[in-house]
Amino acid sequence: MPDAHRDRPVAIVTGAARGIGAATARELAACGHRLVLVDILEAELSALAAELKPEGANVLPIVGDLSTIEFCRAIVEQAVAHFGRLDLLVNNAAWRKVESMRETSLADWDRTLRICLTAPAFLARFAAEVMQPARRGVIVNITSIRTSFNDGTAAAYVAAKGGLEALTRELAALYGPHGIRVVSLAPGAIDTDLSGDLAAEGVMRDVVADCIDHTPLARFGTPQEIARTVVWLASDAASFISGATIVADGGLSHNHYGLALKRRMKPEEF
Repeated sequence: MPDAHRDRPVAIVTGAARGIGAATARELAACGHRLVLVDILEAELSALAAELKPEGANVLPIVGDLSTIEFCRAIVEQAVAHFGRLDLLVNNAAWRKVESMRETSLADWDRTLRICLTAPAFLARFAAEVMQPARRGVIVNITSIRTSFNDGTAAAYVAAKGGLEALTRELAALYGPHGIRVVSLAPGAIDTDLSGDLAAEGVMRDVVADCIDHTPLARFGTPQEIARTVVWLASDAASFISGATIVADGGLSHNHYGLALKRRMKPEEF
């Protein structure tokens, strides 16, 4: 019996169990994608897969640790074996400790770069090998405005995400002639579990307030807003965008003064 869904696009989403990854999975499912969802959090990943299946999405959950290249290769191999094609890779998974360079251990540095840079690099390579014969495919790397909007508190994470943005440009140049687009999406302050590691519990409220004060839109973004941007970047509506970093931060990275100070400076305008 023929598979009625065989012409539907297939997407791999890493870090899919929570936050931006889960929101992206839901948005892609709503657009008709078949999904390979990857995370180390087995219970939450299974719950998301179960949630999406009744909505008609064909979902393959894969549980594992992205710090090994063998696992990265297996993800792409299982995706192709299960669905027969691959159209989109969303490199969303991240791991970090909020540590300055003074305190970062070699083990934490190594794990951060493995998950935030090395895994996306090799997943992109393995995915492109599948996409290239079809001369069509999109790779979206989730980076961060912290690559250029720094505070000295997350050396390994900033280095990894900065490397991923540079790698995006390199891969766009390499794979573009084969019809594959590679783009970065750099979120600002987004309301996710990962954002909660920015400071100790007693300080986090002040961190949130400061982020909101310095964001012209005066709020955190939502995972759904980032997910909708991923879907747009993956669509033919963005067919001439490659090698670029799209910033989605409510204006934070290009705003100098906080709103409270601007109201004191120009109360009639703010």
